[in-house]
Amino acid sequence: MAGMILRYNRAMERASRTLQRIMAEALRRLPPEDLPAAAWEFAAGRAVAEKTRLLECAAEVLTIEAPDATWRAQLEAMAPQFLARIRPFIPINRIEFRIAPRSGRNSGVSESKAKRSL
Repeated sequence: MAGMILRYNRAMERASRTLQRIMAEALRRLPPEDLPAAAWEFAAGRAVAEKTRLLECAAEVLTIEAPDATWRAQLEAMAPQFLARIRPFIPINRIEFRIAPRSGRNSGVSESKAKRSL
């Protein structure tokens, strides 16, 4: 790795911005009841969204269930980035992360995802 030169890839940066705009437009077209779950998946990414579950979006707070304390700590550290990506679509001021209760239930799939695929 020493001596390796990282180059700025202008084409990839443009492609990334274009994809962000496409996703933003798709989110704006969703019915209001589907927006919180879709915005969470957009902000967190599909892999994280599949391991978490949207519990509630009320009183300017998005409440997300995390599988365990380690996940919760990592998600809390990333909360400012999540907020920055979600705020253009949902008026929230903070994200709360709760640890999933221990049970046989699969908390990795949100109810809205079970009904439809984004």
